[in-house]
Amino acid sequence: MSPFADQEGNHMTSAVSRPQAAASREALAHFESLLRFETDCWDVHHALTQGRQDFVLLDVRGEAAYAEGHVPGAINLPYPRINLGTLSDYPIDALFVVYCAGPHCNATEKAAIRLARLDRSVKKMIGGITGWRDEGFMLEGGAPAMPAAAEGR
Repeated sequence: MSPFADQEGNHMTSAVSRPQAAASREALAHFESLLRFETDCWDVHHALTQGRQDFVLLDVRGEAAYAEGHVPGAINLPYPRINLGTLSDYPIDALFVVYCAGPHCNATEKAAIRLARLDRSVKKMIGGITGWRDEGFMLEGGAPAMPAAAEGR
């Protein structure tokens, strides 16, 4: 008996399997394509810590969020400020990797759209700050935690 059959031998389906999965060839093309648009926190961290940074890392959140803590070495460029002028110091062939707060934030998409419209190479760091922390990586900046004795003052 198949593990995907009920007691009577009828094939079971779920909301997962009802839309038929893509053919392997299509799946391969799709997932290979994703890597042209995305990278992850682990790969960014590895590049940064191993001296292999071949991209410009942009934190596209607001200045206050950046000041509270950001990926070490990231440059703060809130997405509304991405334009020809703010990019003028970077080579035309620079790869930009953008991140924001996390999966609940679409500032990376807004930044990526602006960069692509300016004919710049761009990838999204999936997970953003949330993903970075989930991996156990440290942030740079931010105010140190207030000592417990000083909290009541």
